[in-house]
Amino acid sequence: MLSSDVTHFTMGPALLFCPADRPERFGKAADRSDAVILDLEDAVAPADKPGARAAILAQLGTDGLEPDRTIVRVNPVGTPEFEEDLEALAASPYRTVMLAKAESAAQLKSLEGYRVIALCETAAGILNASAIAAEPNVVGLMWGAEDLLASLGGLSSRYDDGGYRAVALHSRSAVLLAAKAAGKEAIDSVYVDIPDLEGLAAESRDAVSSGFGAKACIHPNQVAVVREAYAPTPGAVAEATELLNAAEAAGTGVFQFKGKMIDGPILKHAQATLRRARP
Repeated sequence: MLSSDVTHFTMGPALLFCPADRPERFGKAADRSDAVILDLEDAVAPADKPGARAAILAQLGTDGLEPDRTIVRVNPVGTPEFEEDLEALAASPYRTVMLAKAESAAQLKSLEGYRVIALCETAAGILNASAIAAEPNVVGLMWGAEDLLASLGGLSSRYDDGGYRAVALHSRSAVLLAAKAAGKEAIDSVYVDIPDLEGLAAESRDAVSSGFGAKACIHPNQVAVVREAYAPTPGAVAEATELLNAAEAAGTGVFQFKGKMIDGPILKHAQATLRRARP
């Protein structure tokens, strides 16, 4: 399950969204990812939300989804749909929730008893990310690029070459810093250009190098790309192991290794590599 200890985030690195009104996809999404996000918000039309809640409850008691590998994205606090989502969740074993359009710490009080991934995807959510991350029931923060730009009255989070606009990059960094400052995990936003697996791979490599513990996916084909980006190569594992062994042998705070000065931060990078190498 998710933990507030960022070194024990066991639901990642590839989280896969699945519309909650498509129960025939639930099992496949879970099988193909590290955790499935049953989406009661944007992926479901307003008229279909009651049926989506019913679909989540209907598969209980079957060989269905594992609660420790299932996240339910609920509608924003203050909407009638949010209250109905909570009523359905109370009758389920699922206790990890993704709160859409999280904007304030006060909103998290409505989800006491749940482990919450707060999805910061509005201007208020980004500016209040630190306060949101500090709430005890928050186990992670995720940011959402397209909803954010829509809330700003913008047109697109990216340039034509696929790179993020400055406001999106700022928001991505703000959520990452807020999460890690509070000892929580950070989840990178989805990559909406589904056929562009090369672009997804590059962005996923940047996510893991920057410190994001996981990345959300919107298509099963994206999962393998994200997993590959997060899994260190055998060469990287061997180099990290050799470096840490050398540090132990040196027994000093700073030493030279293969012509490079090695200190505490470099050793932490190597330790992070070995953590990602473990199943």
